[in-house]
Amino acid sequence: MNIGIALLALAYILSQFFRAFLAVLSPFLASDLGAGPEDLALASGMWFLTFAAMQLPIGWALDTVGPRRTAASLLMVGGAGGAALFALATTPAHVAIAMALIGVGCAPVLMASYYIFALDHPPARFAFLAALMVGVGTLGNIVASYPTTLAAETMGWRAALGGLSAIAAATASGIWFTVRDPLKEPAALKGSFAEVLRIRALWFIFPLMLVSYAEVGALRGLWIGPYLTEVLGAEPRLIGQATLAMGIAMVIGPMVYSPLDSLFGTRKWVIFVGSCGVLVSTVGLIVLIEASAFTVTLLMCAIGFFGSTYPAIMSHGRSLLPRHLVGRGVTLLNLCSIGGVGAAQFITGRIYASTSAAEWEAYPFFLIFVFFSAILALGLVLYLFSTDTKPDKAETLSPAPKAV
Repeated sequence: MNIGIALLALAYILSQFFRAFLAVLSPFLASDLGAGPEDLALASGMWFLTFAAMQLPIGWALDTVGPRRTAASLLMVGGAGGAALFALATTPAHVAIAMALIGVGCAPVLMASYYIFALDHPPARFAFLAALMVGVGTLGNIVASYPTTLAAETMGWRAALGGLSAIAAATASGIWFTVRDPLKEPAALKGSFAEVLRIRALWFIFPLMLVSYAEVGALRGLWIGPYLTEVLGAEPRLIGQATLAMGIAMVIGPMVYSPLDSLFGTRKWVIFVGSCGVLVSTVGLIVLIEASAFTVTLLMCAIGFFGSTYPAIMSHGRSLLPRHLVGRGVTLLNLCSIGGVGAAQFITGRIYASTSAAEWEAYPFFLIFVFFSAILALGLVLYLFSTDTKPDKAETLSPAPKAV
């Protein structure tokens, strides 16, 4: 750990915050801007889709100009600029535009870290470092819960977003001056996304990557707020406490997953069993959809905990990548993950809009949970055909050179 990596971790905390804070601000944005759940689903979806759309150019940029300039410049323009625009928003459309811009700013942060981990550290350390970065970053989920509710109630949500804009700008500046780029590959070894796609072993990992984070990101980023409000009549502070609990579960999850591949000698089955835990918890929400807020929060925490498979799946995919395809490979995997959440937000937003007038208040959320169960089950079936890789097995990356 050095100051550059620490600042990338801070930037990732901001990234996690921005993908999750709409759930907590939903009551305030509804009263101040008239933004309903469908508007916020669009805004959240814009964050994830612009984030996903940036992954291909970011993969090229990491391999070409390096993680320092890629992360710093996009975080400054998109992260700081988008947060400032959000603070000035007067309509739901402004919020959607601001979230799209913030998505661009957050897009390179984690991949810049993973790129450095993959090229400057032994392959056996990647899973631990990847999980550590995600675990630290998900502290942003905690900040985007009860503390954000308190900030919105005391200083106001506009002032809070203005402060976040300043923090993002300062972090981007620090990344520019402190992050060290790994040694570049010789031009003859530069790869392409087509070359990544020719690695057939990845084909059965991509579908699970597409759906595994979709539910966790969508529920924590938005739907937990409207669900608790409309079905259970929860007040803003209870929503903040529930999202805090789910955020804590999402911090613990990656740390628990980190040693399991070495402990059991398998990446595939650790991921499969954990994802089955998400599926069972979601079915529990469907069955107990009108249960107490405590029961629902426990199930949401289970989804957050078991759904923390992102670094494990990323490690599985990265173990199949040669060194010269690391930048493009990890960003393509990330595109699937984040793009899945963005698509899910648009789809669930339409589900909500088309059923919100139903007599049964829980009906839109019942259908949303059924949707998430179905796509996760499909992803798990396809993942059964994937090739397992063992963490103690010699992997494809060559020894890491020193950074320059």
